[in-house]
Amino acid sequence: MTEIIVTTPDCEIESSRIINASREIVFRAWSDPNHLKNWWGPSGFSNTFNEFDFRVGGKWNFVMHGPDKGNYVNDCEFIKIESPSLIAWKRYSKPLFQVVATFEEISANKTKIVFKQIFNSVIECNKIKKYTVGKNDENFDRLEEELLKMTENYEYRLTICQERQHGVLCNLARQTIFSSGLTRPDIGCP
Repeated sequence: MTEIIVTTPDCEIESSRIINASREIVFRAWSDPNHLKNWWGPSGFSNTFNEFDFRVGGKWNFVMHGPDKGNYVNDCEFIKIESPSLIAWKRYSKPLFQVVATFEEISANKTKIVFKQIFNSVIECNKIKKYTVGKNDENFDRLEEELLKMTENYEYRLTICQERQHGVLCNLARQTIFSSGLTRPDIGCP
């Protein structure tokens, strides 16, 4: 099993953001390929996932399609997963580095994400550092858009529940939805 490399801050690129969503639903957006493919990468990029085996030792193989030109093959291996607090992977395609993403619960509806790219050398880190920070912010923007779609889907399901089911079935659906990671106290069954 590959270990997360220990290095110094000058060999790392770190980006973070506080997201208005529960840690569980944020983790799902990172660990479910049906959501991840929608937001992974900077603005204008799309993804084709060829393999996504979300377990330690599992492979993640995908192609990022650039908005203007280029297809970028990514071969990765998951090296550490601690649901819902950490996902780490190693890239086998260049540029070579590891990624560690952590998810810290700030409150029921707020999660701090720290996204760290870890390189073996300062030289390798500096080659992409000037491009990466802004692109990581675009990635977080796209994640927030996907999280909104995920919660809107739950809201839609809950609205249907409110309109058609009411009572016990509605309360059961609300409990199921909320226990799955969505915590929206402003929406509830009558």
